[in-house]
Amino acid sequence: MSSIIKETSRATHNGVFPSNEVMLDLKQLKKVYPTPKGDYVVLEDLNLQIRKEEFVTIIGHSGCGKTTMLSMIAGLNEISGGHISVLGKHIKGPGPDRGVIFQAPSLMPWMTSLQNVLLGVNQVFPDATKAQRNDIAKYYLQKVGLEDAFNKKASDLSQGMQQRVGIARAFAIKPKVLLLDEPFGMLDSLTRGELQDTLIEIWNKEKITAVMITHDVDEAIFLADRVVMMTSGPKAKIGDILDINFERPRTRKAVLENDNYYEYRKHLIDFLEH
Repeated sequence: MSSIIKETSRATHNGVFPSNEVMLDLKQLKKVYPTPKGDYVVLEDLNLQIRKEEFVTIIGHSGCGKTTMLSMIAGLNEISGGHISVLGKHIKGPGPDRGVIFQAPSLMPWMTSLQNVLLGVNQVFPDATKAQRNDIAKYYLQKVGLEDAFNKKASDLSQGMQQRVGIARAFAIKPKVLLLDEPFGMLDSLTRGELQDTLIEIWNKEKITAVMITHDVDEAIFLADRVVMMTSGPKAKIGDILDINFERPRTRKAVLENDNYYEYRKHLIDFLEH
């Protein structure tokens, strides 16, 4: 293991940060599903702190509990043990402090792009005027490059455009934490790269805490401040955490030309292969 990997991995693995720096805190998290053969423990004793304005990517083998963990953070899946807190407050269910971008955008197909984004905006900002809510929705649709598609029905949009609406919808409610469950996993490589750039451009300006699941090692490195590696299930937990020491804002070209990129990539692949 190279010196940079030793330093960054050792510095962050099981790290505890000052409370005033922490946005999201997972403590002794456990998830159990009952089965006819007995309880199946998906996650056990999982501990993770994520700082304010930090972008964290999570990788691990299929079935290790990544999506389960993310759905628990979103408040969509019951916690079997431990707790999750946002700014020190335990979560009890879904809330506007957490925006979610799913692998499939889950849009209302009969509604326009603008109407889909307004669904969340109207719920979160009921005291704003109609014009103000429209301005918020249009602003984020413009940010994802859909200024000409406000009035197009979701069913008439390409898969990539639908995911752009999903990104706009999540940012438009102005969450404290952005949760992303393999949002680009169903897209072709060109569209995937374009949306990665769009996401990181908006995130660089908004600077909210982001937690993203991905199976793509290159995507994990390009987007993240830290990459969290989960062990295989059952009883999955955090296996290692790697700091990604690239300056922001960063470009794909600059990342690929940095010698550390290949060391990071090798470390992540080695983890996944063992």
